[in-house]
Amino acid sequence: MAIEQLITKAENYLAKEDINSVKKAYQFADESHDGQMRKSGEAYITHPVAVAEILVDLRMDRATIVAALLHDVVEDTGITLDEVEAQFGKTVRLLVDGVTKLGKRMKYKSNEEHQAENHRKMFVAMARDIRVILIKLADRLHNMRTIKHMPEHKQREKSRETLEIFAPLAHRLGISKIKWELEDISLRYLKPRQYYRIVHLMKQKRAEREQYMDVIIDTIKRKLDEMDVNVQDISGRPKHIYSIYRKMTIQKKEFNEIYDLMAVRVIVESIRDCYAVLGVIHTVWKPMPGRFKDYIAMPKTNMYQSLHTTVIGPNGEPIEVQIRTMDMHRTAEYGIAAHWAYKEGETIEKGNFQEKLKWFREMMELQQESTDAQEFVENLKVDWFSDAVFVFTPKGDVIELPVGSVPLDFAYRIHTEIGNKCIGAKVNGKIVPLDYKLNTGDIVEILTSKHSYGPSRDWGKLVKSSQARNKIRSWFKKQHREESIEQGKEMVEALLKKHDFDLNKVLTPERISEATQKFNFNEIEDLYAAVGYGGISTAQVVHRLTDGLKVETPITLPEVKALPPGKRKESQGVRVKGVDNLLVRLSRCCNPVPGDDIAGFVTQGRGVTVHRTDCPNFNDVPVERQIPVEWDSTSVHQYQVDVELSGFDRTGLLNDVLQAINDSKASLVAVTAKSDKRGMATIHTRFSIQNMHHLKSVVEKLKKVRDIYSVRRIIQ
Repeated sequence: MAIEQLITKAENYLAKEDINSVKKAYQFADESHDGQMRKSGEAYITHPVAVAEILVDLRMDRATIVAALLHDVVEDTGITLDEVEAQFGKTVRLLVDGVTKLGKRMKYKSNEEHQAENHRKMFVAMARDIRVILIKLADRLHNMRTIKHMPEHKQREKSRETLEIFAPLAHRLGISKIKWELEDISLRYLKPRQYYRIVHLMKQKRAEREQYMDVIIDTIKRKLDEMDVNVQDISGRPKHIYSIYRKMTIQKKEFNEIYDLMAVRVIVESIRDCYAVLGVIHTVWKPMPGRFKDYIAMPKTNMYQSLHTTVIGPNGEPIEVQIRTMDMHRTAEYGIAAHWAYKEGETIEKGNFQEKLKWFREMMELQQESTDAQEFVENLKVDWFSDAVFVFTPKGDVIELPVGSVPLDFAYRIHTEIGNKCIGAKVNGKIVPLDYKLNTGDIVEILTSKHSYGPSRDWGKLVKSSQARNKIRSWFKKQHREESIEQGKEMVEALLKKHDFDLNKVLTPERISEATQKFNFNEIEDLYAAVGYGGISTAQVVHRLTDGLKVETPITLPEVKALPPGKRKESQGVRVKGVDNLLVRLSRCCNPVPGDDIAGFVTQGRGVTVHRTDCPNFNDVPVERQIPVEWDSTSVHQYQVDVELSGFDRTGLLNDVLQAINDSKASLVAVTAKSDKRGMATIHTRFSIQNMHHLKSVVEKLKKVRDIYSVRRIIQ
């Protein structure tokens, strides 16, 4: 009986009390599924027992085996999660709940939406406890092994889902034993003609290949004995059918053009022995250029470690050789399961295990940004389950990205703010355009500027990863709100000042609370945003804020010596402590405009010079010479700003930039442009605007110019 075989295997590593729990779970599941049958005609209990046995082969813990036996009782019988917890504890309850599909009592627009919600539920549970997905993979593997009893349309549907979700997930977790079997079975039902053709062709020359492989293995053994290297095992490993199919499809090759149908695997005692074996192999046969990969020094994200090399064998055919230790081999076969150990009620994580599972946390960040389950699943397929490139940070850290990623994908993977402030990139020490396709091994450095105006709308079309695309989209949503809040606040404060109200007496917590409640808002920011985008008039808000207040005389500030009336000078739209007839000039190094935070300092014979507070030149001004200044909201002036644009050079780019400035009602003062050998254009512009709001509208138009990737205000 199947349960007896399972118990026998489990007794090899589980304690007696754990075995008793497994037997109890089997009895509970057998009674719960009593009378239920599978499509094959077998009693339903054979399925959970088979799933549990797959997990016993992975040497999983008691809770996982018990949950595997019970994984369908809630979904397919009248048993509740509370009953499961009462009998087997909270941990088993959480695992069973994680693999239980959502009930169909909820209404969904389509089966696809229902399935997407099931997948999202599974991934959320997986983030809490990785054992959920191990049970689900074992469940899917047994279902695929018995899929011949399903209708043809179900076979294709489940096979497609397996290739898109479950096989890549097994790969992510490093469980190659499950991955390869899922892929081969799926191919058999999706592409039966191609599958059986490859099987037939492999059988035809199997004896010849095996004989050739014996010669290779004997040669390696003899050479390693001469070098006194302790080898634990040398074997030939045939390529899996799905990997051959993919190679034929992607590389557009016929079966007889694929030579590395088998690989030699050498297992040794230590890492030192791995490199010794590599040296011997390269001495015996000539290595093929570009085919050596050191996954020991740089492990894959699924924890896989091994040395891979391809050499030209004695018959002139390529031979792939894999060299690893027994621990590495165990990880290659069992992946995450080989590193995971439990005590009852707590998790033991070996080494830097949390770092190795970093992609899980990133995946859940993606989950939080995706409100739609189908979008979430599609994002997973692109970001985590597609082919990848591995690039380096300047410090040598490895970053995995989907194939086709550009430097912006890299920037947003490092940190959201690095992406938002990106103005360029270097790859392998050379500046590249932002649409440069990254390759495995590239060293990527992101150039940023705190004066950057953020992402361009073109960036959403450049990036490959949905993670980067979502962050760019979020920036624009947030930016528009922040612009409305800022604009609304400026409008309210300007009107209050115009009527000589003291802002400190008007904008008190009590009055703000009354005003927000009056207009049905929770926060003052919501109220300002409504004013900014025109939902509420400024006069309405000011009237509510000042209700019952008398107009106050402006605050008297410390006296500042003014110019004689006959020598009244233009104020440049800036007031010094409420006095408007001082000699004031705007610094040309930072060109402040209304809306910038500003400060002034007194210069002998030249009045007050006004800088932006973030201007480097203002940092060296002695405190005793600094003087408070503010923008005069009633003054109308034109202010010059310097803005630098970067983008991909093309015919008409400069004309489009100049047209955008003209359309924004800004007056162009100067422009210079240059293009480098890589086709990157840099355009410096100086133009006149009225205030910060006007500047932002010009910048928005410039960012919409095709092939412009970066727009930033600069300090000369």
